[in-house]
Amino acid sequence: MREGNMENLKNQKFTDKMQRKLAVSFLVVLLAFMGLSTRLYAINRDNGEQYKKQVLSQQSYDSVVLPAKRGEIVDSNGTKIAVSQKVYNVVIDSKTLNSKDGKYLEPTMKAIYDQKDINFTISQSDLRSYIASNPGSQYKIIAKKQPYDAVSTLMVMISDHVEYPDIKGVWLEDAYQRTYPYGSLACDVIGFVQGDNEGAYGLEEYYNDILTGINGREYGYLNDDSNLERTIKPAENGKTLVTSLDVNIQSIIEKHILAFNKEHENEYRDGNGSKNTGVIVMNPKTGEILAMASYPVFDLNDPWNTDGLDIEVSEEYAMDGIVPQVTSSTDGQEEAPENGENAENTENSQNSQNSETASEETVMEPVLTESVDSYTAPAGTGLVNEEEEGTKKTPKTYAEAYEEAKLEALNSLWKNFCVNATYEPGSTMKPFTMAAGLESGELTGNENFVCGGVKNVGDHKIHCSNRAGHGPLTFSGALEQSCNVAFMDIGTMIGKQIFMDYNKEFNFGLKTNVDLTGEGRTNTLVFDVDTMTPTDLAISTFGQGFNVTMIQMITGFCSLINGGYYYQPHVVTKILNDDGVVVDTVEPRVLKQTISQETSDKIVELCNNVVSQGTGKSARPAGYRIGGKTGTAEKYPRKRGNYLVSFIGFAPADDPQIAFYTVIDEPNVPSQASARYATVLTREYLTELLPYMHIFMTEELSDEEKAELEEKQISFAVSASMAEEQAQQEQPAEGEEGAEGEEEDPSVVTNSDGSEVNITNDEIITFVDGTNSNDYKKPELSIDPETGYAIDPDTGALLDPHTFEPVDPTISDLE
Repeated sequence: MREGNMENLKNQKFTDKMQRKLAVSFLVVLLAFMGLSTRLYAINRDNGEQYKKQVLSQQSYDSVVLPAKRGEIVDSNGTKIAVSQKVYNVVIDSKTLNSKDGKYLEPTMKAIYDQKDINFTISQSDLRSYIASNPGSQYKIIAKKQPYDAVSTLMVMISDHVEYPDIKGVWLEDAYQRTYPYGSLACDVIGFVQGDNEGAYGLEEYYNDILTGINGREYGYLNDDSNLERTIKPAENGKTLVTSLDVNIQSIIEKHILAFNKEHENEYRDGNGSKNTGVIVMNPKTGEILAMASYPVFDLNDPWNTDGLDIEVSEEYAMDGIVPQVTSSTDGQEEAPENGENAENTENSQNSQNSETASEETVMEPVLTESVDSYTAPAGTGLVNEEEEGTKKTPKTYAEAYEEAKLEALNSLWKNFCVNATYEPGSTMKPFTMAAGLESGELTGNENFVCGGVKNVGDHKIHCSNRAGHGPLTFSGALEQSCNVAFMDIGTMIGKQIFMDYNKEFNFGLKTNVDLTGEGRTNTLVFDVDTMTPTDLAISTFGQGFNVTMIQMITGFCSLINGGYYYQPHVVTKILNDDGVVVDTVEPRVLKQTISQETSDKIVELCNNVVSQGTGKSARPAGYRIGGKTGTAEKYPRKRGNYLVSFIGFAPADDPQIAFYTVIDEPNVPSQASARYATVLTREYLTELLPYMHIFMTEELSDEEKAELEEKQISFAVSASMAEEQAQQEQPAEGEEGAEGEEEDPSVVTNSDGSEVNITNDEIITFVDGTNSNDYKKPELSIDPETGYAIDPDTGALLDPHTFEPVDPTISDLE
């Protein structure tokens, strides 16, 4: 009993203690709550309105992106060839449409779909379903990139809250659409823009950062009176590129390229008149590219269109024979692999008037084991690897194989044949060989040769274009008749070391660093002097066994005819800001002097003889004297009858104002081995081009030539004397300034310190490494064989070709 009382007493004490603790705890919590309430009241009283505004602004008025306008691209005359037009996206705000018990839904939907000119991406019924299932959504595009005329009525209804108070939950978002006024004109040079405003190919990609600009932003907030205010950070529009292209010259070139391909379309095989056709027109005194065109072409406004594109997939992938529907667009952007062929060219025994031919006999195995000349890849291989690689990659379905083949075909179409494709140049190499011999002193120009039609070199018999032999030939006659035997003799006289030194001097194996994407690499596609055999040297003298690009050939050729000055080729001449103010000027830049003025004059004379009395006669346009050299290259594998024919030249003959290069890859004719296809095409476009450029006729016209020009509606009234008289009349009088836009700017050479020096025939030219034309032989500025960039002789750093500042060798631009 006593123990029970003691236990009850302990429990009672414990309960009293707990009650006191609970009371204290409650009191503490109560005091804390009262303190917190007091603090919250004070905050609300003193700062509540400010915080309320911030919350409302953040929740209801998010920032809006203001798109920057992409810079324009214009030709040398200011003609717009790439522009960005303002367009509008129609955007739906489901949250607003569902507010106020959906009172805005019906009037807004009616207002939207009453606009018959708007191209909607979603039907009205599907949009209603979206709004119902996504009540909180505030951003849904229902029509993309609509022109102003299509949305102007809806724009008024959205903004007029008095007349249309219930039109809410829809708004127009500013955007820009890239358009190309001339469609496919200069498509390889310009490139196009993808959906994310990123440039693809050509100038659009190379100068993407300059063209793109910086987006702006609009921010919303509430002012002290709780009214909505806006602050705007304006967009910085992209800069405009002024190019050296001339729309009229480009149009002339493309017109005649198209005419050639239409004339020979389906002639020998199904398809275009050639596998590829390319033409470059350049100013040899500045390096400016006046026109660059190739065929086939594509519409820059619809680059994904596959109409007319030959897309083949091997039958083994046909499966059940189900062919997927062809679509004109896709989102894929993967670069197609480049399947190169190991092309060599020899000369053929067949003779045709004023043309070169290539040898039917293969005298040696392929010299090269690597190539990146995508233009020689067999059509329609899809994902099928070449047999010698040992394996085949088989897509899971025919549809997948077809899509891969389509993308590969598109990538091939988009690439710039004039810059990307590599090939053996053939006999257009012969002026370079002669220049090396003359400049080195190993040749005098007085040599004589005897051609018996074949020459034994090592264990090989290498034939001339005329297997019966040309017989005795002068130095000039060797080039006029394009005699391979004579040039093999020249190679022996020069020797491989000097020959390869000058090949490097002419930039073969190195990039030109033209301001276009995708320039082909040839550093692994040229001979190495240490391993070069006598046979290698022999065939190299007439352009066999090593690969070049078109831009390499014409840039080097310009140095042969302009006094030896190697100008860096370029397309862009100026960069303008949004106000039209020049912010950067790309002046002509001499990188080196390859040969002397004396040697250059001799090469010009020799090339003039080729056209006046040799294989290039058919290239001469009526009323003009021009110079140049033909080329016919048999492609590898041999004896398949596939050739690449070409003509490289200049006009006028005595003072070259333009250089031009025509290449026709596999003309669609029964017998391809004739450079006449290239010379005739050249004659056609020069007949129209030279008068446009105010290069006047100097030769008497035959009755046949007059009839030809009358038929083409080309004026030929200006004779040689009239041309001289007109030239004198155009000269400003003493003390008088020349007419604006008619006086040529002098070429500009940049010294190593950034200063400029004007070029005249009597002045010393200072090069980028500090040497001058008195020290013209081999300036001490080495070239990196991997990138084609100059190497600083003091630090070993690679130098940017435009600024000559050190660059990071790891950046992708060097690829």
